[in-house]
Parts: sequence; structure tokens; C-alpha cells
Amino acid sequence: MPNNQNQPRDFDPVLGGNFPPPIDSVVLGGVEGIKRRLSNPVTQTRVAALREALKYGEEGLDIVIQSLRDESNIVRRLAYKILKNRAEPKIQQALQAYKPWVLEERLPRRENNEMFANRKIVDFNPVTGIADPVNKAYALRCEYSSSDHEKNMTTQIAELLDDPNAAQLEALVIGMWNEPYDDSSSSIVDALVEAKNRLTNLKAIFIGDMTSEDCEISWIMQSDISPILRAYPKLEVLQVRGGSCLAFNPPVRHDNLRALIVETGGLSRVTVDEICSMNLPALEHLEIWFGSSNYGGDAWIENVKPIVEDLIFPNLNYLGLRNSEFTDEIVHAIVHSPLLDSISILDLSMGTLGDDAGQFLLERPRINNLDMLNLSENFLSEKVVEKFSKLDVEVIAEAQKEEEEDYYINGRYCSVAE
Repeated sequence: MPNNQNQPRDFDPVLGGNFPPPIDSVVLGGVEGIKRRLSNPVTQTRVAALREALKYGEEGLDIVIQSLRDESNIVRRLAYKILKNRAEPKIQQALQAYKPWVLEERLPRRENNEMFANRKIVDFNPVTGIADPVNKAYALRCEYSSSDHEKNMTTQIAELLDDPNAAQLEALVIGMWNEPYDDSSSSIVDALVEAKNRLTNLKAIFIGDMTSEDCEISWIMQSDISPILRAYPKLEVLQVRGGSCLAFNPPVRHDNLRALIVETGGLSRVTVDEICSMNLPALEHLEIWFGSSNYGGDAWIENVKPIVEDLIFPNLNYLGLRNSEFTDEIVHAIVHSPLLDSISILDLSMGTLGDDAGQFLLERPRINNLDMLNLSENFLSEKVVEKFSKLDVEVIAEAQKEEEEDYYINGRYCSVAE
């Protein structure tokens, strides 16, 4: 047997081989040990190393700063928590580049969107064409009750495809089609699927960008959206407005989708279950508007347990369970969820959160793990809102509502229904 006892072997805990050592095993000490553990593929190992980095002065501080760019949002958030109260110029500069949430246009709620996927929305004009296919989101819209078949949505999509910059287009917005309260989005989905070999760089799609003047949200007829996910493997952001006939079936896997936004005035529990059946390993932003039971919103807390208990989307950074008639129940479920150790933003806005559940949330220290907590448009008293403002979290709690006797759930109602 060769005499190589001074060389590391495959399973030695100091240098290791292809298998990472357990978190609590003996590792190489000092700064080099911290660096080696931070290169470990196991997130928990990197977290444990990061907690020790500041023992090593300026060099350890630099390691924490570098961890703001770690591939794991859990590691990035821990680095942010370690650094956020320090005043050194290099730290403040690094923190300015740290963005816990990339879709900043999602706050506050607006019916008339000016931004989509961090891009300014501009209406497509076939005369001027696509001038900035990367930094602008181009929108197609029909006139209300238009009888001009030259202006229907599939024709407008065809005009867009004729543009010489269509292949470079990254963000597309579909606004009102001719009769969205009678005709579903299925023909639009079919047209976009057919265009997949021409819109080869598409990264963001919004189907249903309409105001209430165009069509009430509960009237918008959607369809099965899953063919879009299969047709566009580069897609990073998918936003849909309207819950009638909305489906994500059959189950699909998409490796690059980072944000899924579903805005409804009433969302079927079947559709929620279909969302939970999708395999979306890159998903960081999940936003669901549940809506009113008066408009088809029959989802309840058991339908979101796969998200908050089973962690079916393990890389979430933002979780928005919004516009809900069961916000109190969501709070009681999520305070026990490991998600509070990994997400940066919890958005429970537009719902039915009352003081009792709000106080229950306040009494759980793990809520301070968040960077942001959005409780806008709920039913919290000024006293409870004031308590939330004292948390070590950015809390948004504007426009609280008042209970009304006409509503059967404790007099409370979600913000968006019809």
C-alpha cells in the first residue's frame, strides 16, 4: 500500500472529496475553513460557516459581503441580516446592490400597470415597431366591442411577429381582446404557442392587462395557460389576470420560471391545486389572489398547505397570498412554516386579517426574519398597526378597511372581487 498517510483521502473532513461533510463535523479552521465551507453545495453548511465569518475581522467581513451574491437566497438573506446595521462605507455600497425583491412594481397595488417585469409598458404600433426589445414591454390591446376584424388580437400578434426585432423581444403584454367576457384567452394562447419559433427570446408574458373599465376582473375569461410554459423555456415571468376558466393542466415542469403571478377576483381550488402540482424549481416569486367566494373563489387553507408546509417551491423569496377571505387562517399556518426562515417578503395584503390573528403574528419572533411584511388593505386597528411598526422588519400597513355587516365572514371582505 503506498505511503501517503499525510494526503487527504476522499472522505476526510478537512479537504473532502465529492461528498460534503456533515455540518457539525471537524473542518479546516480559520478563514480558509470558512471559505471552503462556503463553497460546499449544501446550503446549511454555508449558513453555518457564514455565522462564524465575523470572528475573522476584515477578511471575514469581506466573506460576508461576497455572500450577498450567493446562489441561495437563504445565504444571501443571512448575509444581509449580518450587515444591514453596519455603517462602514464598503458595506453600505454592497447593500445598495442587494435587492431582496426584483419585481418592485408589485407594490403598491395598481389596477393600471405602468411597469411589467421591471420594464416600462408601451403599446405596440406597427408603424414605429419594436424600438427597444430588451428594456420595454410591448402591449397589444383591442378596442372595446370592436367589430373591425383587422384589429382582433390574433391579427395584432401576427403584426408583431412581422417586426424585424420580434426575435429579440423579451416582454409581451396582452391587454383587452375583443370580448374577454365571452371569448376566452385560448385563441391567444394558441397564437403565442404557434409563434414560439419567432419569439425566441421571450422572457416575460402578461395575459389580461385590463382595468375594470375594460372588463371586471371576475368577468375575464381565461383558459389553460400551461401550453405557454411548455412553448417558452426561457420564460422567467408569467402573469395572468382573471380566474374564470383559468387552468394549468396537465402538470408541467419549467426550469427557468422565476415569477408566477395570478390575479383573480375568485380563484377555484382546482386551479390552486394545479398551480401546486407544477414543478418550478427556479420559482422565487409566487403571488396568488384568491378572491371572493361570491365570484368562484372556493379555495381554502388546505389548498395552500403544499406551499407553506410541504415547501413545494423551495427557492421562494417572495410569497404573496393576497386578496383572501381566509387571511387569519393563512397566518396561523405560516407562523409554523420553515418558509419564514427563507423568504424575504411575506405579502398578505388586500385580505381579511383581523386584530386577533395580527396579535398572534406579532407574538411569533420568527416574523423578524423577514425583510418586508405587507399587511395593506386588511382589517387591523391603529393599535395593532402601531405594534407592527416596531418590528425589525419593513412593514407596509396602509389603507386598512372597516368591517361591514353585509359580509358574512366577520363582516370582512377581500379587496378585489367583481
